[in-house]
Amino acid sequence: MATVTYDHATRVYPGTERPAVDQLNLHIEDGEFLVLVGPSGCGKSTSLRMLAGLEDVNQGRIFIGDRDVTDVQPKDRDIAMVFQNYALYPHMTVADNMGFALKIAGTPKAEIRQRVEEAAKILDLTEYLDRKPKALSGGQRQRVAMGRAIVRQPQVFLMDEPLSNLDAKLRVQTRTQIASLQRRLGVTTVYVTHDQTEALTMGDRIAVLKDGLLQQVGTPREMYDTPANVFVAGFIGSPAMNIGTFDVSGGNIEVGPARLALPRDVAGKLTSEDNNKVTLGFRPESLDVTSESDASAFPVEVNIVEELGSDAFVYGTLRGPLAQKDDSVITSGAGDNQVIVRVDPRNVPMKGERVFVTIRPGEEHVFSAATGQRLS
Repeated sequence: MATVTYDHATRVYPGTERPAVDQLNLHIEDGEFLVLVGPSGCGKSTSLRMLAGLEDVNQGRIFIGDRDVTDVQPKDRDIAMVFQNYALYPHMTVADNMGFALKIAGTPKAEIRQRVEEAAKILDLTEYLDRKPKALSGGQRQRVAMGRAIVRQPQVFLMDEPLSNLDAKLRVQTRTQIASLQRRLGVTTVYVTHDQTEALTMGDRIAVLKDGLLQQVGTPREMYDTPANVFVAGFIGSPAMNIGTFDVSGGNIEVGPARLALPRDVAGKLTSEDNNKVTLGFRPESLDVTSESDASAFPVEVNIVEELGSDAFVYGTLRGPLAQKDDSVITSGAGDNQVIVRVDPRNVPMKGERVFVTIRPGEEHVFSAATGQRLS
């Protein structure tokens, strides 16, 4: 087992000016499950491939334990990688696929068989060892790919979107298996995904990237409760956070007809670049339906209601004076000018109805309108 350290690691692809990964500083503890997450093209897979040795490091260094592996060949890094597309040999049995890397390394046949059987038992693949990959389901093939990594007994597991090819139900089932397996083996794991739900449910810590830059590193709870900037706030959480830029007047944030008190410590952090505005974020689950008479309530006109059984979400438009100002556009996971509100699933409003909602005290997120950095 080992730690992993990115020390100002940078990757610039030939023919491009902007780095795919820019000055990445990240330390992963021994035995930790760290998830690299972000939108397509943010540099998460490139970061993983740099650690694997499949991409050059143009600047900076990468360490596995105390060993600088920046210029070490992939085969000598003592890592095992699980790919999105399984990468199994179709002409080999499950047992041969799982033990192939050991065979190439010259490991005795008896030891190979022992390791393969141990891994198959862990992954519930014992009865499939003599089958070919074509006779397996997608989830079983992914478990074979996992088994191939396990038998090598590496210092670090690298997983590049291993669940992307699975259907929704199997994805949920397999992600719990991977998380529990990693806990049992205690192997340092770096896991790449674009699915923030996977990140929140699987990782000990999450690292969010955007445009090759590390935005924030923290536990799932830290990322949910205290996102460092507007990008992280909008990316982490499902449904996505409602985020809008609003005027500040007389120590209050003006959200439609509502006046929300701006905390004094936050007001002191505003600069001239903010131009008396703040970016306010509030999650759908942080809103309460209330009455029109509440001074902190703002109206939302219902467009769509999603009923999910245990939950219901209203997708609506912010209404009232000042709500439609050009500089007060609000965005959410449903798009521009859309507010998402979690409501009682047994008492849902009708389409076209107007509901009044308030943000629960202490559950608002205030960011600088100029920089997007967290103020609250």
